[in-house]
Amino acid sequence: MKFTIIGKKITVTDKLRSYAERKISKLDKYFRDEAEANVVFSVERGRVRAEVTIKSGEMFYRVSETTSDKYASIDSAVAGIERQIHKYKTRLEKQLRSGSLDDIPVADFDDEPQEDEPPIEIVRSKRFALKPMTAEEACMQMELLNHQFYAFRNQDDNNAFSVVYRRSQGGYGLIESQD
Repeated sequence: MKFTIIGKKITVTDKLRSYAERKISKLDKYFRDEAEANVVFSVERGRVRAEVTIKSGEMFYRVSETTSDKYASIDSAVAGIERQIHKYKTRLEKQLRSGSLDDIPVADFDDEPQEDEPPIEIVRSKRFALKPMTAEEACMQMELLNHQFYAFRNQDDNNAFSVVYRRSQGGYGLIESQD
């Protein structure tokens, strides 16, 4: 597993770096391909936040945990990602025929209570034309509509499909397709 560990408003010591690498490396058993782990430590109001993002193939797993202790934040984040992996694999097994995912390793989760996940249900569907515009214009449209995101064709990027969204920390984000 490849690691990128960053500290924002906090110094990442060698001890913390090795602890994070050791804990997150235990998740490597779930991935067939070489996975990439991105860990960002930050301090907010005296509490330590650990954001862990793992990319394996086309799948992303992301968890953000905030505790008073940086080591506890890592432990909580690793447990959260493990739950996500288990939830995803369980959901796939229910949708596909039995035995088709035998080559994906799974840890023993018998000690955790099993919750029956509700099926994913699409309750509303919309169709609309994607208009060519700039990202700034899309942000204005999103604000006018009072939406959390807005899909459009980006004029600045050869009319590629793009989405602008309102970030919880303030400001806007832009998602662009690679096509």
